Amino acid sequence: MAEPLTFYFDFSSPYGYLAAQRIDEIAARHGRNVVWKPYLLGVAFKETGGQPLLEIPVKGDYARHDIERSARQIGVPLVWPQAFPFSGVSASRAYYWLAERDEGAAKALARKLYRAAFGEGRDIAGPEAVATVAAELGHDKDDVRTALKDPAVKERLRREVDDAIQAGAFGSPYILVDGEPFWGHDRLDHIDKWLETGGW
Repeated sequence: MAEPLTFYFDFSSPYGYLAAQRIDEIAARHGRNVVWKPYLLGVAFKETGGQPLLEIPVKGDYARHDIERSARQIGVPLVWPQAFPFSGVSASRAYYWLAERDEGAAKALARKLYRAAFGEGRDIAGPEAVATVAAELGHDKDDVRTALKDPAVKERLRREVDDAIQAGAFGSPYILVDGEPFWGHDRLDHIDKWLETGGW
């Protein structure tokens, strides 16, 4: 069985949102699975000296335009959250809590959280907001609230963030294909071709 792709992303990343719409479909065309790995760009930025893209003068204006154009191109809704950028800590903890039990359900939650944030412009930053979105998929809100405070879940996210940075992740999306790194939503077509041809 071929190795899965690793999909690093931050829930506050609109380009991550766009990539999340296509990455599993692209991988499946080539008989591959995808391991989703939410992490925290803010921690990576401390290592790399990076900063939120949309806050960079001139470049941020272009990026906002490009994100909106890219959403139209792939046919997904885009509604900017009122508070942006926002913390992805609670969403990431919820993902890893659920992934321990059911990776498919965790991916479904990640997609739902992304859609709530960037498809509907909703707040997903705090624990209550995340629990509300999870409840829309049938998860018990009290279970989610409890999980977000669980020291083991907190430690899992810390470990995953460290592992992402060790793997070279510095942006979102950051995707590894057999050890080959691809950064950005605009590299998904390259990934598709790489998987088709075995690389170049």
